[in-house]
Amino acid sequence: MAKESEGVAVGIDLGTTYSCVAVWLEHHNRVEIIHNNQGNKTTPSYVAFTDKQRLIGDAAKNQAAINPTNTVFDAKRMIGRKYNDPNIQKDKLLWPFKVISGVDDQPTIVVQHKGQERRLCAEEVSAMILLKMRNIAEAYLESPVKNAVITTRRAIAGLNVLRIINEPTAAAIAYGLDKRSNCVGERNIFVSDFGGGTFDVSLLTIKDKVFEIKATAGNTHLGGEDFDNRMLNYFMEEFNKKNNLDISGNSRALRRLRNACERAKRVLSYNVDAFIEIDGLFKGIDFCSSITRGRFEELNIDLFRECIDTVNKCVTDANMDKNCVDDVVLVGGSSRIPKLQQLLQEFFNGKDLCRSINPDESVAFGAAVQAALLSEGFKNVPNLVLHDVTPLSLGILTKGDLMSVVIPKNTTIPVKKKQRYSTPGDNHTVIKIDVFEGERARATDNNLLGWFKLSGIPKGPKGQPVMVTFEIDANGILYVTAEDETTGNSNEITISHDTGRMSPKEVARLIQEAKDYEAEDKKFLEKARARKDLDDYIYNMEKDLKDKKKNKGIIARSILKAKRLVTDDEDKHDKEEYEKELKHLQKVFERMMPRLEN
Repeated sequence: MAKESEGVAVGIDLGTTYSCVAVWLEHHNRVEIIHNNQGNKTTPSYVAFTDKQRLIGDAAKNQAAINPTNTVFDAKRMIGRKYNDPNIQKDKLLWPFKVISGVDDQPTIVVQHKGQERRLCAEEVSAMILLKMRNIAEAYLESPVKNAVITTRRAIAGLNVLRIINEPTAAAIAYGLDKRSNCVGERNIFVSDFGGGTFDVSLLTIKDKVFEIKATAGNTHLGGEDFDNRMLNYFMEEFNKKNNLDISGNSRALRRLRNACERAKRVLSYNVDAFIEIDGLFKGIDFCSSITRGRFEELNIDLFRECIDTVNKCVTDANMDKNCVDDVVLVGGSSRIPKLQQLLQEFFNGKDLCRSINPDESVAFGAAVQAALLSEGFKNVPNLVLHDVTPLSLGILTKGDLMSVVIPKNTTIPVKKKQRYSTPGDNHTVIKIDVFEGERARATDNNLLGWFKLSGIPKGPKGQPVMVTFEIDANGILYVTAEDETTGNSNEITISHDTGRMSPKEVARLIQEAKDYEAEDKKFLEKARARKDLDDYIYNMEKDLKDKKKNKGIIARSILKAKRLVTDDEDKHDKEEYEKELKHLQKVFERMMPRLEN
């Protein structure tokens, strides 16, 4: 965490296609969205490399058509993903720059800079953009900027991160401050943030000065860029059919056509049709065409459905009836698309949509307010309290690679919860506590945050009690403690945002993965429980027989056979085998025990 007294704190919205920076001005008692050296309040999230220099923002985007292979955009869509991810492979076909598999299968961007090949990960490119936003702020403020509230964790460009804030949550702060004076009592606000690369939503309740997040949801690979890509493919096919020429391998032609598609998409937000006209698109051939809003919506109907699925998931996770939502707030440039507005309005039973805040600037606005609240010396900052939620479930690994959840997803923080566990075998004097976040049933399919060992447990039979405590403070710092209840011995680990925690985009990706593998996880969980039940029964049988000093014949052979099944590779067996073996053991034990008693 940052030292809050170090310099001015800004709010930065690091977007997939555009970024924005804002600051709370104490002497004006308001937030200022800071313009860049082009006079624009948003800056393209582009980085370009030439023989002489590196360009960032407007300068990079403006030369993209003549230097497509060395102009990088969409970097944020790669963060947290592997090169072999289907989404990366699909996007790679339309990116004019080269992307290869790097260390640990990480997507790696290859460019030429000053006559040499340079390889960059997505985090490095995002850090360059973040540095640009920092420089924009410093030029405006005429002083160093050290502290910031930002919307992603993986690229901090030397900044002290006061807090990482979910984009819809930041927008909700902007909206809530704008409307709070008119609010009477409690209001439920749904924020839909549809940006260039991602779709994020939050449902929160505002009452007086308290902003309480109820639930969040999102899709890390759904945004305006996807609509551009659909239109790009549509016009590529049309050009190919008309001229019997494939332009997919020509990066310059693709860049020019992509720019035209983006402009056409914007036109369709206020007009029923749009025209494309490009002189000498490929091999001197001009390209003229048009597209209607209806055809655009047909091309993207599945993407619109994904948006509404995400909206429904958020409302469901909040355990709230959609009729209880008072305001539906639109944020992000892609929220201007009429079809999305129509579907949102239909989902919320005809409720009017709130368009009163600037969709391109509201996230940075809210982040700047949060930055001022977390800094010292400000007297006129709006008095508000933000109660966030845990974006992912938090828990520990238990026997059988099971994820045992201590704090469920969407729990309001700060929070403290305890759960009792026990030693997994006889005479375990040391146990390892592995802390994970995620929604998968198998612990190792989730994100490992850290681990520690609890030692000094006295020797004894399996099942010695161990109390595990999870505590998250208002800043999102996680404290995990394990205590042996017999001796009082304890150990703990502290996990902050810079020690393995996931960014909001990575969180959304993990949640989507959990949804995709829901059936597989259910099958794994059922099999793991059946295996554990058999293992526990074997343990209790052996203990009972040991007490009676009798373990012979058919019982011994049955236990040995069951033990082999439990210790064998779990992938070789299914749930039914464990259940069948358990029933067999139970029958053997019930039949033989009366004889052993005599």
